[in-house]
Formats: sequence, C-alpha cells, structure tokens
Amino acid sequence: MARSIFVIVSFLTLISCEFRNTKGSHNLQSSAAASGFKDSTSVQMIDSVYNFGKIAEGDKVEYNFRFRNMGKNPLIIASAVPGCGCTIADKPDAPVSPGQIGIIKVVFNSKGKMGDITKEVTVTSNAYPSFPQLLIKGEVTKEHE
Repeated sequence: MARSIFVIVSFLTLISCEFRNTKGSHNLQSSAAASGFKDSTSVQMIDSVYNFGKIAEGDKVEYNFRFRNMGKNPLIIASAVPGCGCTIADKPDAPVSPGQIGIIKVVFNSKGKMGDITKEVTVTSNAYPSFPQLLIKGEVTKEHE
C-alpha cells in the first residue's frame, strides 16, 4: 500500500514539474512577442549556418553571424540565447539601422565534447518574419594527436 502511494505521489510530482516548465517557457515566449516590438522590421541573413569542420577536443571556435536590416525601422535584438552552456552568443547592444549589417558573435567551447556537434542560438528581435536559428556545427575529435 505504501509503495502504491509513493508511486502515485512521485508520478504527480513529475507531472506538475513538467507542467510548470512548459507553462513557464510558453509565458516567456508570449511575453517576448507581446512586450514590446510594435515597430517591426525585416532581416536578411548573410550567414545562419557555420560548419567549422574538424577540431580537437578542447579547442574553441568563434564565428560572426552576419545579417542586414532590410526594413524601415531599427532592428532591435533583445536576446541571443545558446542552447547549452558550451556556447556563448554576443549580440549587438545598439539597434541596427535600416540597411546596415549587424553581427552576432558565437563562441563554441569543445571541452568535454566528442563526435558530430550541432549547437543552436535562438535570437529574439523585432524582425518579421522571425530571425532563423543560428547553427554552428562540425566534428570534435580526440585532443591533439
């Protein structure tokens, strides 16, 4: 009997945690969309995927993803969020003027990684349609042989 109660309580706890995580993520996306970009603009990606080829485990890869503001309003990048802690993204602090090129610098640290790698960066901005995901990919091999 006690085992049955334990299983039921554990199951309900897991479900409630998952519900909170899903709800929080949805609210974050909704608030970003509603919070503030009444003057949208459009963006043209010059680079959205970078293949770094093969690197040794422990090496760092840096790449500047380029884009152009094709609209009539300043392009405001609210966030550039990597999918994991091994990747860092640095977005422009100032708005990118119409017609100008902007850069999002991405650094991937391969320490502790091995094999085929694909890392993404999600960009939130006032661009419509939305910024595509930025991808950095390649292969990490054993440390310098």
